[in-house]
Amino acid sequence: MKTVLICHANARLDQLGIAGWLASFSELAGVIVVQEPRNRLWQRVKKECRRSGLTRFADVLAFRVYYRLFLAKRDRVWEDAELDRLARVYSLPEKSPRVCVTSSPNSAEAKAFLKELAPDVVLARCKTLLKPEIFSIPRLGTYVLHPGMCPEYRNAHGCFWALANDEPQKVAVTLLRIDAGVDTGPVYGYYSCDFDSANDSHVVIQAKAVTANLDAIRRKLEEIEAGTAQPIETCGRASAVWGQPWLTKYFSWKRTARRGVHASCQPALS
Repeated sequence: MKTVLICHANARLDQLGIAGWLASFSELAGVIVVQEPRNRLWQRVKKECRRSGLTRFADVLAFRVYYRLFLAKRDRVWEDAELDRLARVYSLPEKSPRVCVTSSPNSAEAKAFLKELAPDVVLARCKTLLKPEIFSIPRLGTYVLHPGMCPEYRNAHGCFWALANDEPQKVAVTLLRIDAGVDTGPVYGYYSCDFDSANDSHVVIQAKAVTANLDAIRRKLEEIEAGTAQPIETCGRASAVWGQPWLTKYFSWKRTARRGVHASCQPALS
């Protein structure tokens, strides 16, 4: 199986850990590294303002500040330890994959890069919605490991919102094939993990849900390559689009968790 990874420039877990994992069972032909321009952040700000309104957007900003001041350092320590663990299990091949650095995964250079490499599978670990002319290039499709159980928790930070809504049983990463919608493509698996709801951040929880299930995710990708994988039926289930975390919801989640710690370990569904 020939694969390509799409990830952000500052995503160490993807560039080192996930890339090494992909190379362990497939021909990792290339990595598209997205270095977004500053105006992309401003576009996201305007989009979130339209979604949430100014009052709620202040709640979003307050959480960002709180995260940087009180949570980011601890999460970085966890990430360092997890990268060390993954490096002992997976390592990049001696012949490094080709790299395309671009401002957008939908850019002309990204498209040309994918067409030249002609991968079987692309794993997209990026925030930008891919255009059909990009996600349709791989022979077997483009897949995401979405942080949230779809279709109930589509778009952004699904693990956070499941915990904020007191639904720890829906804290999971979804393996789905990208289509033209927002996390509406065929679902091939749900993957969760053991977590400490009272002390872990949503960033750590959604990362754990990926790295704790790499063997199961690999098997599912191999089934997709073999043509034996069947999508999970999701018709008739609730579907909702979520946005950026709020500080008020974060405090509500933690209060609930400290009254009785949520710990979940869900098996992968296939």
